[in-house]
Amino acid sequence: MKLHCEVEVISRYLPALGLRNRGKGVRAVLSLCQQTSGSRPRPRLRGEPSGPHSACLLISTLKDKRGTRYELKENIEQFFTKFVDEGKATVRLKEPLVDICLSKANSSSLKSFLSAVRLAHRGCDIETPLLTLTPVKTSEFEKFKTKMVITSKKDYPLSKNFPYSLEHLQASYCGLVRVDMRMLCLKNLRKLDLSHNHIKKLPATIGDLIHLQELNLNDNHLESFSVALCQSTLQQSLRSLDLSKNKIKALPVQFCQLRELTDLKLDDNELIQFPFKMGQLKNLRFLSAARNKLLFLPSEFKNLSLEYLDLFGNTFEPPEVLPVIMLQTPLTLLESSARTVLHNRIPYDSRIIPFHLCQDLDTAKTCVCGRFCLNCFIQGTTTMNLHSVAHTVVLVDNMGGTEAPIISYFCSLACYVNSSDMLK
Repeated sequence: MKLHCEVEVISRYLPALGLRNRGKGVRAVLSLCQQTSGSRPRPRLRGEPSGPHSACLLISTLKDKRGTRYELKENIEQFFTKFVDEGKATVRLKEPLVDICLSKANSSSLKSFLSAVRLAHRGCDIETPLLTLTPVKTSEFEKFKTKMVITSKKDYPLSKNFPYSLEHLQASYCGLVRVDMRMLCLKNLRKLDLSHNHIKKLPATIGDLIHLQELNLNDNHLESFSVALCQSTLQQSLRSLDLSKNKIKALPVQFCQLRELTDLKLDDNELIQFPFKMGQLKNLRFLSAARNKLLFLPSEFKNLSLEYLDLFGNTFEPPEVLPVIMLQTPLTLLESSARTVLHNRIPYDSRIIPFHLCQDLDTAKTCVCGRFCLNCFIQGTTTMNLHSVAHTVVLVDNMGGTEAPIISYFCSLACYVNSSDMLK
């Protein structure tokens, strides 16, 4: 039985000597091998059954293909498997005093390997035949491939899996109509490029790729970006997202929970509007949404701080002369309660209140004063110079304009009157 992963062997004597380990693993092949008569096994204890030769752990690297051998029988002090689903684990040996730290392993292979190691520690029979103590071939280390680029159908692997160690996978011009589920097992993936295919829907399990930083879905047939993806681990990892040249008409409000985004490309879609909470994308620096059907910008758009902005070719409408007034006096119980919940940041979800109320709270408007409003507000439209939110601005039309209409909301008449923008 073999396991391909990164390994770091840490001596537990180091802290006593005031030394620290390197903190970085090396690519290795771990093998469960049979102790041979020439391997000088540990002396048998009194009363211990003789039985067959015990198993040992052989760790081989590219620099040391013959490997380093560690005995396993009654020689493991503890297993650390809290992060085994992430391909990480540690085996603490009694002799020598070392911790064998494993990382970047296939999680299912790691679990099977650790189960076999446990059996070897107990002296039990292992179902998988033990290997002989022979040097590992150089070809074994080719399985540590971290980048794969496929740009045609004929090169796409149909009969074999992708290397589990991939960190960058590009599969473009392959005629894919859905995301290959084998890709979702690549837990080390940091960059996934599926551009120029025919994908219509994204599986929610893309959100299980906890290290994914770049996702390129340019030139597909997507019509939406699901709420499940917005609420997945992509919130912490995703930095760059390319959804250009698709058929997306709207993005969910929850899209703005992807707050680590720095680059967002939405060109050549059918977007009518941005999400209300666009201003929550505090880390966004590059935004391109050219050739859509945007009519106006949301009020929180002015909270962005961009380096580059391209909104060319949208159908922006001129600002309305008269505001839309939807004030109610006194406030309804729903309006008053919603404002209180949002103002005090009281947690809520569909397990506490009805789902439709959660949706209402998620889509609440933000007044220019910072307070929230649900259905009771004044809506006004003004123009905003895009240079106020971006260092570099692509002209919004062929006339050389850099202004776009932006909607503003006011929770009361006082806020509306005090707004200098609306009094100009």
